[in-house]
Amino acid sequence: MNDRCDVLTGDVWIADGRIAGVGAPPPGARADREIDATGALVLPGFVQTHVHLCQTLFRGLADDLPLLDWLRRRVWPLEAAHDARTLAAAARLAAAELLLGGTTAVLTMETVHDTEAVFEALAPTGLRAVVGKCLMDVRGDAPERLAQPARAAIDDSLALHARWHGAAGGRLRAALAPRFAISCSPELLEATAAASAAHGLVVHTHASEQQAEVAIVRARTGLDNVAYLASLGLASNRLAVAHCVWVTEAERRLIAERGVHVLHCPGSNLKLGSGIAPVAELRALGASVSIGADGAACNNALDMFQEMRLAATLQAARLGPGALTARDAVWMATREGARALGLDDEIGAIEVGRRADLIVVGTSSPHQVPAADPYALLVYSSRPSDVLATVVDGFIVAERGALTWEALPALVAEARTATRQLVSRAGM
Repeated sequence: MNDRCDVLTGDVWIADGRIAGVGAPPPGARADREIDATGALVLPGFVQTHVHLCQTLFRGLADDLPLLDWLRRRVWPLEAAHDARTLAAAARLAAAELLLGGTTAVLTMETVHDTEAVFEALAPTGLRAVVGKCLMDVRGDAPERLAQPARAAIDDSLALHARWHGAAGGRLRAALAPRFAISCSPELLEATAAASAAHGLVVHTHASEQQAEVAIVRARTGLDNVAYLASLGLASNRLAVAHCVWVTEAERRLIAERGVHVLHCPGSNLKLGSGIAPVAELRALGASVSIGADGAACNNALDMFQEMRLAATLQAARLGPGALTARDAVWMATREGARALGLDDEIGAIEVGRRADLIVVGTSSPHQVPAADPYALLVYSSRPSDVLATVVDGFIVAERGALTWEALPALVAEARTATRQLVSRAGM
């Protein structure tokens, strides 16, 4: 996955957490450890640009509801019931699922409180993450614990930035994460834009996911969703917007012209009945579109293989086969994901000097044979169970279905216990 999309046969050499050679070994190179990838595919780790790690324990608890009811009746009460311990359990469970399935980096929006616990939980896992504390100062139908004054919300986010941005050898970074226009005052969104400009921080939000949400924003502001964010100074190449299913033609042009990143979540959009995003049209305008699974509360898996397949096939259903090719989908899952995180010079490609965030995908499962084209194999045939090894910053963090940093049975037991506590506190 370099700019030419070369497909090479050879070795990838890693030294000091970076790629030191591709194909032939560097002069005098000796390997301390070798991963046998014979017959397999080696590619950059997937970059999921829209997830909610805090919602991993909500899997199966918020099904078959439209977006606003889903938030009011399930997700917001559960987020309010979280404490530091259950948030940590959710983050660890999510990290396990992601790394075992080939995702090496995420952009995640957490809940309003206790985001420190998420950073602390992620540090030992090896996952690369850009983490944002959720910002909400317009309570609406949300529990009281999810509302925080604008200034306090920004100050808390900047305190997380001061402590965690660049931590864990650079793997952890901080973002600003206003939930969406409905739950944020103009003052909070303007303060977010100012803080983003001052500190160079990614702004991670939702917009135009469902028609009911768009109608509320229009009624309150007189503007369409993305246009409203632009009016408050947020539309720049630091803005990463999840969904964009119902963006107007004018908003699509604005997105492309301002370098705004669209975070496409096809599985979540289908399950919540939101619609199908105009991905092909956005990409035709030059917009950056990457992929994320969203949260386990609305997907219910964090599976990039499934999301790539859906991204390609949904555009085929809309516009015809080839509207979004398998190669396009892999590009979105790697190169465009790195761009959205502001890490396009560091990850998302196999090139000398980049961070060694790599995955090895086997090609010998019955559902993969024969394997004529590597892009089609990845997008249309492969599954998380086909990932043989996951490497982040040169460290093997998962191999042959096992984590190197935690025993899976203990992690799963912790998650089950935390879920029972969470559901009890939420009164569900």
